[in-house]
Amino acid sequence: MNDYNEYFINTITKDKWEKLGIKRRAGVVVPLFSVYSDKSIGIGDLYDLRYIVQWCKQCDLSIIQLLPLNDCGEDFSPYSSMSSFALDPMYLCLRELKEINISKYSKQLKELRKKYKAGLPIVDYEIKKAKLEFLWEIFNNSYIGDISRFERFKSENKFWLEEYALYSTISEINNCKNWVEWDEGFKSRDENQLAEIKNNYSQKIEFYKWVQWQLYEQLKGFKKFSNENGILIVGDLPFLISRNSVDVWSKREYFNLDFSVGAPPDMYFALGQRWGMPPYNWEKIESDNYIYIKERLKYAENFYDMYRIDHFIGVFRVWIIHNSVPEEKCGLEGHFYPEEEYAWETNGKKILNAFIESTSMLPIAEDLGCVPSCSYKVLEEYGIAGMEVQRWSKERSIKYDFLMPDEIRINSVSSISTHDSSNFIVWWLEEAGTIDAELFKRLCMYRNITGENYKNILDKLFDSEHITEKRLLWKSEINSIEVLCNVMQRQEHEIQDIICQYLDSYNEKDKFKKYVNLDKDEYDTEFVKKALTKSLEARSIFSIHLLNEWLSLNKEYFNYFKNRRFRINYPAIQNETNWRVTIPISVNLLPFLTINKEVREIVRMTQRD
Repeated sequence: MNDYNEYFINTITKDKWEKLGIKRRAGVVVPLFSVYSDKSIGIGDLYDLRYIVQWCKQCDLSIIQLLPLNDCGEDFSPYSSMSSFALDPMYLCLRELKEINISKYSKQLKELRKKYKAGLPIVDYEIKKAKLEFLWEIFNNSYIGDISRFERFKSENKFWLEEYALYSTISEINNCKNWVEWDEGFKSRDENQLAEIKNNYSQKIEFYKWVQWQLYEQLKGFKKFSNENGILIVGDLPFLISRNSVDVWSKREYFNLDFSVGAPPDMYFALGQRWGMPPYNWEKIESDNYIYIKERLKYAENFYDMYRIDHFIGVFRVWIIHNSVPEEKCGLEGHFYPEEEYAWETNGKKILNAFIESTSMLPIAEDLGCVPSCSYKVLEEYGIAGMEVQRWSKERSIKYDFLMPDEIRINSVSSISTHDSSNFIVWWLEEAGTIDAELFKRLCMYRNITGENYKNILDKLFDSEHITEKRLLWKSEINSIEVLCNVMQRQEHEIQDIICQYLDSYNEKDKFKKYVNLDKDEYDTEFVKKALTKSLEARSIFSIHLLNEWLSLNKEYFNYFKNRRFRINYPAIQNETNWRVTIPISVNLLPFLTINKEVREIVRMTQRD
């Protein structure tokens, strides 16, 4: 541990590391919508997380990382929330409401639990509406005056709570339509019309504040329970916010509404990505002394010991697409802002300093995608951990081999998959050794390789019997750059981008088998164990894995998760399973799994807590 102490204690975030303790830790990523207990109503709730704490203690895991819990409105994508402060009411545990005699409502709770069964393969998000209706009934039948904790909560959170409750009320009046579709007075925040709403709907406004207080009490209580059991909590804080949000409606001067943020084309998304969220107006945020950022982090500090900055590379520059660009072009016709590369590092440090100075929480950076070189330099200087996803962590200059554990940067979080990627075993079965078909087609089009010429090249380079998810598998005989160039009838310098794709993916399975010391062709739970162990062996200060990857050590759940439909999210794509899949076991049974001993052995063997 001397190397870790010597490094982190000499970085800009040293005070935050000293507070937490500099230790090699292992942990789990938990999407709350994916879990449930035998007491859940339709979806996992904040009290269900206590079973995760019990399971972590058995397995010697000391970090629980939560996917965003922000109120998603009607969207249900946790990274496109309607508030960067408010928590989602669907996660509230109805059994544990503060200052309420819930026993009077036992019959309604039973009926709700019967109607909205937990543990179905796909979450029914109608549960949110049902919970809010039930809470409204309780609120109207309860005396909430003179609850000192509630009054203090309202007083301490005026910065965001007043606007959130007002926005939620107006949204409800307008059948949850986007605020840009509201009547002009509401849309433009006419003072007289807003005053009228506050007067006529004061009870409803107070209700939304009360619901947020209940959520605050439960999530804060969970953090206390976790810390008492030696578990640290990482909160995932989305870097961006939905265009249809209270933040944009009430503070639109902080956003550039003429553009949408996305990502440029890469090896996984040939058309790039277009997320729809507006970029920040950092000049205005800075002129207000970053109060918007400071208040967000101050509130999050109630619930988390660390926070993950989603799309961290956006602090340096963001890929923006003008709203006039047709949707079907995704992220193709965009550009970075700022455009000048020399400004990126200065820009990022200024924003990052505002983050660091606003909270005692330790930041973690999601530095995936098209990463500018200054990002690695800044993260090393600041002592902030970035992401090292096993399948993407490669030496990319000559051999494109997987990075060995001692080659991984200390300031990182190692993992074998993410919520935005395929599950590990699906990657192995369907993606390893392949490239994106649309990307290859586009790279060929840039060189006027089209029509029959393109089809002939496609037939010579790729195995036509092993194309899945629009991916192309290299034929074994394409075993050198020279062969690739001959087939494409191009000089090496003319197809450097295609050569990079080739080097990154050709023979990838054999390289990975060698990397994890797999001496057989079969894939099974032992294979998952080898991949997990290799990731935990990395120099990374933290190694945190999705709950479904840990569960894949069990043969039954292994077979469950090798189906691609149980992927948590397909970025920039809307489908019926995104953010809705559940795990195949109730969390109250996790402490009794036979694999717990195996997880604990892996953690101890790799010298993690």
